[in-house]
Amino acid sequence: MVSATLALVGFFVALYLWLWKVGLLGALACGDGGCETVQLSEHAVFLGIPVALYGVAGYLAILATSLWGLHGRWATRREPTVVLVVLAGIGLAFTGYLTYLEAAVIDAWCRWCLVSAAIIVAIFVTSVVGMVRSRMVSDGVGW
Repeated sequence: MVSATLALVGFFVALYLWLWKVGLLGALACGDGGCETVQLSEHAVFLGIPVALYGVAGYLAILATSLWGLHGRWATRREPTVVLVVLAGIGLAFTGYLTYLEAAVIDAWCRWCLVSAAIIVAIFVTSVVGMVRSRMVSDGVGW
Protein backbone atom coordinates (compact mmCIF):
# COMPACT_ATOMS: atom_id res chain seq x y z
CA MET A 1 0.00 0.00 0.00
CA VAL A 2 2.94 2.35 0.67
CA SER A 3 4.25 2.00 -2.87
CA ALA A 4 0.76 2.62 -4.29
CA THR A 5 0.39 5.82 -2.27
CA LEU A 6 3.86 7.03 -3.23
CA ALA A 7 3.19 6.19 -6.89
CA LEU A 8 -0.03 8.20 -6.80
CA VAL A 9 1.81 11.23 -5.40
CA GLY A 10 4.59 10.77 -7.97
CA PHE A 11 1.99 10.53 -10.73
CA PHE A 12 0.54 13.92 -9.78
CA VAL A 13 4.00 15.53 -9.62
CA ALA A 14 4.90 14.16 -13.06
CA LEU A 15 1.48 15.10 -14.44
CA TYR A 16 1.93 18.67 -13.18
CA LEU A 17 5.30 18.95 -14.92
CA TRP A 18 4.00 17.36 -18.12
CA LEU A 19 0.93 19.61 -18.28
CA TRP A 20 3.23 22.61 -17.89
CA LYS A 21 5.59 21.28 -20.57
CA VAL A 22 2.76 20.94 -23.11
CA GLY A 23 1.46 24.43 -22.30
CA LEU A 24 -1.71 23.57 -20.39
CA LEU A 25 -0.57 25.31 -17.19
CA GLY A 26 0.78 28.77 -16.49
CA ALA A 27 3.90 29.39 -14.46
CA LEU A 28 5.53 26.58 -12.52
CA ALA A 29 5.31 26.97 -8.76
CA CYS A 30 9.00 26.50 -8.10
CA GLY A 31 10.40 29.65 -6.60
CA ASP A 32 13.80 30.35 -8.08
CA GLY A 33 13.34 29.59 -11.77
CA GLY A 34 15.29 26.35 -11.63
CA CYS A 35 12.27 24.32 -12.73
CA GLU A 36 11.80 26.39 -15.86
CA THR A 37 15.50 26.15 -16.67
CA VAL A 38 15.42 22.37 -16.36
CA GLN A 39 12.07 21.94 -18.14
CA LEU A 40 13.14 24.15 -21.05
CA SER A 41 16.53 22.50 -21.49
CA GLU A 42 17.22 20.13 -24.37
CA HIS A 43 17.40 17.33 -21.79
CA ALA A 44 13.72 17.68 -20.86
CA VAL A 45 12.86 15.66 -23.97
CA PHE A 46 14.04 12.07 -24.48
CA LEU A 47 13.46 10.29 -27.81
CA GLY A 48 11.07 13.07 -28.80
CA ILE A 49 8.88 12.66 -25.70
CA PRO A 50 8.85 15.03 -22.72
CA VAL A 51 10.65 13.42 -19.77
CA ALA A 52 7.69 14.23 -17.50
CA LEU A 53 5.46 11.99 -19.65
CA TYR A 54 7.81 9.09 -18.93
CA GLY A 55 7.25 9.90 -15.27
CA VAL A 56 3.47 9.87 -15.71
CA ALA A 57 3.61 6.49 -17.45
CA GLY A 58 6.15 5.06 -15.01
CA TYR A 59 4.25 6.08 -11.92
CA LEU A 60 1.00 4.71 -13.41
CA ALA A 61 2.74 1.39 -14.10
CA ILE A 62 4.06 1.30 -10.54
CA LEU A 63 0.61 2.19 -9.16
CA ALA A 64 -1.07 -0.52 -11.23
CA THR A 65 1.53 -3.10 -10.18
CA SER A 66 1.18 -2.11 -6.52
CA LEU A 67 -2.60 -2.50 -6.68
CA TRP A 68 -2.25 -5.78 -8.59
CA GLY A 69 -0.17 -7.15 -5.73
CA LEU A 70 -2.91 -6.33 -3.22
CA HIS A 71 -5.67 -8.33 -4.90
CA GLY A 72 -6.79 -11.87 -4.21
CA ARG A 73 -4.38 -14.65 -5.00
CA TRP A 74 -1.66 -12.19 -6.02
CA ALA A 75 -1.36 -10.81 -2.48
CA THR A 76 0.64 -13.87 -1.40
CA ARG A 77 2.70 -14.27 -4.59
CA ARG A 78 6.12 -12.79 -5.30
CA GLU A 79 5.56 -11.84 -8.96
CA PRO A 80 3.97 -8.42 -8.35
CA THR A 81 6.75 -7.52 -5.91
CA VAL A 82 9.47 -8.56 -8.36
CA VAL A 83 7.83 -6.53 -11.13
CA LEU A 84 7.58 -3.59 -8.73
CA VAL A 85 11.30 -3.81 -7.90
CA VAL A 86 12.18 -3.93 -11.61
CA LEU A 87 9.95 -0.95 -12.48
CA ALA A 88 11.22 1.06 -9.52
CA GLY A 89 14.81 0.14 -10.42
CA ILE A 90 14.35 1.40 -13.97
CA GLY A 91 12.77 4.58 -12.61
CA LEU A 92 15.60 5.01 -10.13
CA ALA A 93 18.27 4.59 -12.82
CA PHE A 94 16.55 7.09 -15.15
CA THR A 95 16.05 9.52 -12.28
CA GLY A 96 19.73 9.20 -11.35
CA TYR A 97 20.68 10.08 -14.91
CA LEU A 98 18.33 13.07 -14.96
CA THR A 99 19.58 14.28 -11.58
CA TYR A 100 23.16 14.03 -12.87
CA LEU A 101 22.13 16.19 -15.85
CA GLU A 102 20.62 18.78 -13.52
CA ALA A 103 23.82 18.96 -11.47
CA ALA A 104 26.54 18.59 -14.07
CA VAL A 105 25.10 19.76 -17.38
CA ILE A 106 22.10 22.05 -16.88
CA ASP A 107 23.45 23.60 -13.68
CA ALA A 108 19.96 24.14 -12.27
CA TRP A 109 17.72 22.27 -9.86
CA CYS A 110 14.03 21.62 -10.36
CA ARG A 111 12.41 21.21 -6.95
CA TRP A 112 9.59 19.13 -8.39
CA CYS A 113 12.14 16.84 -10.05
CA LEU A 114 13.88 16.41 -6.71
CA VAL A 115 10.55 15.55 -5.07
CA SER A 116 9.99 12.96 -7.78
CA ALA A 117 13.51 11.61 -7.22
CA ALA A 118 12.81 11.21 -3.49
CA ILE A 119 9.54 9.44 -4.28
CA ILE A 120 11.14 6.92 -6.65
CA VAL A 121 13.91 6.23 -4.12
CA ALA A 122 11.27 5.58 -1.46
CA ILE A 123 9.32 3.29 -3.81
CA PHE A 124 12.47 1.36 -4.67
CA VAL A 125 13.47 0.94 -1.02
CA THR A 126 9.99 -0.14 0.09
CA SER A 127 9.66 -2.57 -2.82
CA VAL A 128 13.05 -4.15 -2.08
CA VAL A 129 12.11 -4.46 1.60
CA GLY A 130 8.82 -6.03 0.52
CA MET A 131 10.63 -8.51 -1.71
CA VAL A 132 13.07 -9.48 1.04
CA ARG A 133 10.23 -9.82 3.53
CA SER A 134 8.16 -11.98 1.17
CA ARG A 135 11.16 -14.24 0.60
CA MET A 136 11.72 -14.56 4.35
CA VAL A 137 8.06 -15.39 4.92
CA SER A 138 8.07 -17.99 2.14
CA ASP A 139 11.24 -19.51 3.62
CA GLY A 140 9.65 -19.60 7.07
CA VAL A 141 11.98 -17.00 8.60
CA GLY A 142 10.41 -14.35 10.84
CA TRP A 143 10.82 -10.64 10.13
